[in-house]
Amino acid sequence: MPSSYLLTQMTWPEVEQALKTVKIAIIPLGAHEQHGPHMVESCDAVLAEEMGKRLAERLYPEALVTPVINMGISPHHIHFPGTISLEPATLIAILRDMIVSLKHHGIRHVLVLNAHGGNQATLGVASDMLTRELEVNFYYAKTTASAKDVMDRRIESKLYGHSCDREVSEALYLASHLVRADKLEKGDIQEGKWRKLRPGNPLQGYYYYEEMTRNGCIGDATKASREIGEEIVETALDRLARAVKDVL
Repeated sequence: MPSSYLLTQMTWPEVEQALKTVKIAIIPLGAHEQHGPHMVESCDAVLAEEMGKRLAERLYPEALVTPVINMGISPHHIHFPGTISLEPATLIAILRDMIVSLKHHGIRHVLVLNAHGGNQATLGVASDMLTRELEVNFYYAKTTASAKDVMDRRIESKLYGHSCDREVSEALYLASHLVRADKLEKGDIQEGKWRKLRPGNPLQGYYYYEEMTRNGCIGDATKASREIGEEIVETALDRLARAVKDVL
């Protein structure tokens, strides 16, 4: 017997059987963008998919995991080689087409499990649009945001959130092959107007990532550990599972 339903690994008769109990589809959403010198560019997509699999195990047999959307909204990283970015309208169109297909199979609850902060604003718009347009329940969540209390307790860096002690720790626990352990670096931060545009300030606005960090990362990845990652990830998964069960 399976412990979770992963659409990419199922035949259509297996899906047909699963749909007798499945109530919600989990759509992992990542990005393809630079993650400094010590993480590969598929990082967010892989972490979203790994979190999706583990969340589906907690929700079995009521959840099904779709193929991962492995690109996202990343124009702020575009000047670093290899980054590929979608336009917000493109991401919403992909989500619309996926949800229309899922609804055709009888799934009317969708959770977009997002591992890239740059996608959040677009997901807010998508939730507003597609919930009404398609008459479905569109939910979205940042993969580990619900464990912020653990991050505040375990992460020493004041500025973190990208290829940092937090994200590298999560990767060491979920998918260690994403990390170049012999190349871990602290963020090479430089001063600029970006500090006045960060969340928590009176103004927020756009800036390119190289305006903030020369090497593409922030925080201090040398302080990352699998143990920290495990506590963050498992706490977030427990809370996400409870939240999904509540709305179902």
